[in-house]
Amino acid sequence: MQTTWFWLLCALWSLYFLTEGFDFGVGMLLPVLGRSEEDRRTMLQVIGPFWDGNEVWLIIAGAAMFAAFPVWYATMFSGFYVAMVLLLFALIVRGVSFEFRGKRESARWRRTWDALMSGGSVLVAVLIGVALGNLLHGVPIDSRQEFTGSLVDLLNPYSLFAGITLLVLCVLQGSTFLALKTTDDLRQRSARLARATAPVCGLAVLVFVGWTHAIAGRGVLPNLFQILAR
Repeated sequence: MQTTWFWLLCALWSLYFLTEGFDFGVGMLLPVLGRSEEDRRTMLQVIGPFWDGNEVWLIIAGAAMFAAFPVWYATMFSGFYVAMVLLLFALIVRGVSFEFRGKRESARWRRTWDALMSGGSVLVAVLIGVALGNLLHGVPIDSRQEFTGSLVDLLNPYSLFAGITLLVLCVLQGSTFLALKTTDDLRQRSARLARATAPVCGLAVLVFVGWTHAIAGRGVLPNLFQILAR
């Protein structure tokens, strides 16, 4: 039963990353590809119908984690408290920026909310990646299943690289989504960025996989014969 729940959680978190990744990517690229107000409005309209629905997977994944592994849930949320508060703040800022951006006909007002949208998207992607990296890397826990480290312990090189890897993946997904959903110059710039980001993203994923395999004590390169045998 525990194994079944574990794989179910993996599926739920994967669905969240797949569905919400392009939202984060488009938000990050708002100041990069949005050269005019029309471009920025188009970019937000492209993800407007999807972003709030995609958040449902986050709620389901969190609830399933609490129901299936309450000790894991309690240890993680207490140990990652500062990071979780920042993550929650960034998610709220992103959601509010969608609604408040068009409330006033002021260029300064719109630029402020655009910056919050972009910054919130970057922060969410990096924090989720860092949290994932720490779960894979391991954190200091005592016999009572309580976190004994500090925020500095969570910012180890492996976890930071996991955050950067997820950030690059979101940029690739967001630029690809824009290339599929927009037209004219915005589409061409999005496609060029996607092509430029793809090899960087592939390299980052390969390094992350190799690093993960190394910290598991199985060498740098995965043994394909062992993987197939399982």
